Amino acid sequence: MGFTIGGLRDIRELRAASRRRGRATECTAVAEYTGLWGWDVMPGARSSAAGACSCGDPCCTEPGAHPLGFCPRVKAGATLDEVTRAWAEVPGAAVLLPVGERFDVIDVALGAGGPALARLERMGLPRGPVLATPAGRAYFFVAPGAAAELPTLLYRMGWDDADLDLAGLGPGSYVVAPPSPMGTLGPAHWLRPPSPDTAVLPPARLLLGTLAYTCHRVGRARPRHGG
Repeated sequence: MGFTIGGLRDIRELRAASRRRGRATECTAVAEYTGLWGWDVMPGARSSAAGACSCGDPCCTEPGAHPLGFCPRVKAGATLDEVTRAWAEVPGAAVLLPVGERFDVIDVALGAGGPALARLERMGLPRGPVLATPAGRAYFFVAPGAAAELPTLLYRMGWDDADLDLAGLGPGSYVVAPPSPMGTLGPAHWLRPPSPDTAVLPPARLLLGTLAYTCHRVGRARPRHGG
C-alpha cells in the first residue's frame, strides 16, 4: 500500500494541522506514515537524557529503539483521529517503523549513502525514501525481500568478497522514524522523504551496485591505522 488518490490533499491538511500546533507532533507524523504511505507504526520505548530506556530494564541493549511489548501496532490506513486516540494511550512513545513487510532497508554508512544517493539521482534510477540517522547511518528503503536476497545479489555482482560497510535489515527489525529521537543522539531526518515520487519502492538490485561501489570507494579512502 502506498500513495493513494487524495493523498496530496491529505498531506496539506496534515501539515496545516502541524503548523497550527506550532510543531510536528508524533501524531501528525504517524498519520502521514499510516494514512499516506501505507506503513504500520509501532509505539516504542524512549531513552532518557542519561541513556536509560523507558522499558525499565537497566540492561536494555536497544534503549529507545524497541517496541513497547504491551502496545498494538497502529495499522496502515489509520487516520489522524485514530492515531491520536492510539497515541493517547502511550504519550511520548517513540515512532518505530516495522521492517520486512512494507519495505526492507539497506543500511550503509552515511558517508557513503549521501554520495550514493546523489549518484543514483544523476543516473535517473528509481529511489525510495532514505533516512539519515544521528549515529551516522543511511537507510535506503527498498522493496520487501531485499535483506534475504542481499548475499546472492552481492555474489552475482562480484561484491561478495569485498569488505563493505553494508547490511540488509528485514523482518524483525525496526527503524526509529522522525520526529522521535534515537536515544540521546537526537532525531533522524529524511535525506529523501516519503512522497508520491517514492511511493513505489525499487527492488534492491537497482540500487545495490551503486551502493556497493560507493561503500567500497569510501572504505578505501578511510585512513588505515596500525601496521
